[in-house]
Amino acid sequence: MGKVILVTGPAKSGKSEWAETLAIQSEKNVVYVATATENPEDSEWQKRIQEHQIRRPSHWVTLPVPVELSATIADAKPNTCLLVDSLGTWVANLLEQDDHTWKNTLIELLETVDLVAADLIFVAEETAWGVVPAYPLGRQFRDRLGAVIRQLGAICQPVYLVTGGHVLNLSHLGTPLAPPKF
Repeated sequence: MGKVILVTGPAKSGKSEWAETLAIQSEKNVVYVATATENPEDSEWQKRIQEHQIRRPSHWVTLPVPVELSATIADAKPNTCLLVDSLGTWVANLLEQDDHTWKNTLIELLETVDLVAADLIFVAEETAWGVVPAYPLGRQFRDRLGAVIRQLGAICQPVYLVTGGHVLNLSHLGTPLAPPKF
């Protein structure tokens, strides 16, 4: 099994930049796994995507993977580092799945992560530090993303929190909880 790293934190905190730094430090061939899909009708969204693209080294391979994350990870070569940015967008892309299908999707992801020889760096947004959303889809997103982060946090080493422009290594500072049972 390769290195598996989780980088989490709030929006615009520097999560992606830290993950990119870690990918460079891996000294492996980096494959940027982009879970976002482009939307030419949304100029603000396109600007965000372009900011990420401009910041990345030009020799990195970029794979658009809005849904099939487990299959992409399973195909990774041992000499690569996959940087998955971001889990929040991936979860949002799968919100239409019913609870049973979602549970199976999450189990498949976790099982795949356990088997892959490539290094993996996951970027995830912390969305549950605010108020509980007033609408069901918002609560479903928040709860599913929280479950992904908790499950991956149990198997990732290290886990980083990036907030306020600072990086905290939670694996050194914190005490891990057991992952919740399915």
